[in-house]
Amino acid sequence: MEEESAALREMQAKVAKEMGSVQDPAASSASQANREEIDSRSVFVGNVDYACTPEEVQQHFQSCGTVNRVTIRTDKYGQPKGYAYVEFLEAEAVQEAILLNETELHGRQLKVTAKRTNVPGMKQFRPRRPNPFMQPRGPFMTPYFYPPYGYGKVPRFRMATRYSPYY
Repeated sequence: MEEESAALREMQAKVAKEMGSVQDPAASSASQANREEIDSRSVFVGNVDYACTPEEVQQHFQSCGTVNRVTIRTDKYGQPKGYAYVEFLEAEAVQEAILLNETELHGRQLKVTAKRTNVPGMKQFRPRRPNPFMQPRGPFMTPYFYPPYGYGKVPRFRMATRYSPYY
């Protein structure tokens, strides 16, 4: 029993050490620098045909330089979203790939731009805009005042207003 608890404590310490290294700011800045370096060697390809395979995209961009990886983004059902990322081995190939902007692949004009690096924290919180058509509501509803002429009855003078051009 003691051996099992010691093994469990050792596993928990190992997991805690791994979790601590993920949250380490020095490691996150290194990974951010690595991500920026990879993004400087990559291009965004828009308007990719849904039937297009990564091999076909790789073959299309082979003339620019050595293609390291082709990523065609898909939705949660596995259907292509219509754009891809092409990562090259050298950064000079990006300028060559941008020259392939507006070329055709599977009968569709590709849009090729340099890939941008996502900067974390750029999206700031924006509160909900008030809807001018919503009725303002207080923290609690005040008790409804029942008129003296009975529950559910509408007074005569509160008829629906109708358009009358002769008034």
